Amino acid sequence: MSEYVIEMLNITKEFPGIIANDDITLQLKKGEIHALLGENGAGKSTLMSVLFGLYQPEKGEIRKNGETVKIRDPNDANALGIGMVHQHFKLVEVFSVLDNIILGVEPAATPFGFLQKAEARQKVMELSERYGLMVDPDAMVEDITVGMQQRTEILKMLYRDNEVLIFDEPTAVLTPQEIDELMKIMKELTREGKSILFITHKLDEIMAVADRCTVLRKGRCIGTVDVKETTKEELSEMMVGRKVQLVMEKTPCHPGESVLTVQNLTFRSKKHGKPLVNNVSFNVRRGEIVCIAGIDGNGQSELVYTITGLLRPESGKIYLNNRDITHLSIRQRNECGMSHIPEDRHKHGLVLDYTLENNLVLKRYFHKQFSKNGFLQFREIRQYADKLIDKFDVRSGQGAVTIARSMSGGNQQKAIIAREVDLGNDLLIAVQPTRGLDVGAIEYIRKELLAQRDAGKAVLLVSLELDEVLEVPDRILVMYEGQMVGELDPHHTTARELGLYMAGAQRNM
Repeated sequence: MSEYVIEMLNITKEFPGIIANDDITLQLKKGEIHALLGENGAGKSTLMSVLFGLYQPEKGEIRKNGETVKIRDPNDANALGIGMVHQHFKLVEVFSVLDNIILGVEPAATPFGFLQKAEARQKVMELSERYGLMVDPDAMVEDITVGMQQRTEILKMLYRDNEVLIFDEPTAVLTPQEIDELMKIMKELTREGKSILFITHKLDEIMAVADRCTVLRKGRCIGTVDVKETTKEELSEMMVGRKVQLVMEKTPCHPGESVLTVQNLTFRSKKHGKPLVNNVSFNVRRGEIVCIAGIDGNGQSELVYTITGLLRPESGKIYLNNRDITHLSIRQRNECGMSHIPEDRHKHGLVLDYTLENNLVLKRYFHKQFSKNGFLQFREIRQYADKLIDKFDVRSGQGAVTIARSMSGGNQQKAIIAREVDLGNDLLIAVQPTRGLDVGAIEYIRKELLAQRDAGKAVLLVSLELDEVLEVPDRILVMYEGQMVGELDPHHTTARELGLYMAGAQRNM
């Protein structure tokens, strides 16, 4: 019997203008955690989508336990014991968490047509408790955080008792504590006999849990290595094709006057009446990066939404360059000098069915450069988009006319960053700007944030990545249960001390 539970042999998958997978061979051993590493757009998610039946390859063969199989759709994959947690969640927003988990494998209905969910609920709660993925089964998906949606996706796969588990960027939206817990879960799953394919950009995670790692670059397989016999530097060079600066170097900051001032800001949940942002005050000055840290779900998202105009605060004031913008529209705030890289690139960052060039001018299409007498100037839009695509290395199959939905998650993120940074505004609000990006892109974006700071811009960074929180900002503000509980100097604090503030065990504000 074959030592490999899954073999993908000489897989080739093409899209218009691009070969996403070019003659790739990947072999997964039974009971191993096999990492799949590569730059954004290298073809990792495409390869796993072929295995899960979402795409059909032009060439190649898939074997399960040594026997050739045909996977025409996800139902075939599930029947073969293959499950997948997708990078972009496959959840129905108007359904509850429980309904999403059992969707497609619903329990029997009563004679009156009602699903008998008691056993399913019990199984979900047992799984969530066993693996530390606590969820509210009755919560609507549209009302829960991104991190909670990720837990729902993982539980959906575990509920189906799959033998081969595909994790596509599973830690991209999890807190450091949740990531550590997930690593333990993955190891426990392999001890139970399951085999895991693990797509990630985070080298620390590969070194912590993976047995072997296959590296892709520009759709081709660079090689498969034993993780214990390699280093992070070697992996990053295989992935990017050059040496990568893994630790940030930055000059001391020289802050000027305040650009963003938030005074006594409060936002209350309409559903529960609970203050999600509770009397928050802080400022961000020219020439500095201020990072808001905290465990996901402690009010960071709502705080950013109120500052950017996506939500209206119950009380408090927001000033941008000493101008009260509390009640201005989103466009007016943008025109006053605010740029925003949102945490949910699909919901708030892009119009997915627009072309890349149209997304790049979303905030300035009405300016004279791109609009004349009410008509868009398509030549100027194309030239501007081409300039940003080249400057920010946004990769897409058909260039400026590529539909945003068809691009990789990392390149979608880079398009948003290109648009917002190029506006040249005084304030840049960056929420999880490196989420789901490879080490080369992370290096580039962090340097871009520092360049904005050094150019005299004010940067408000919101991040769940501990290394990012400790390396990039000049000041750290910690949120816990809607309140600011700590202000820390990243040069004189540790991950352990930061964790105490994030958990609410310590405060200095």
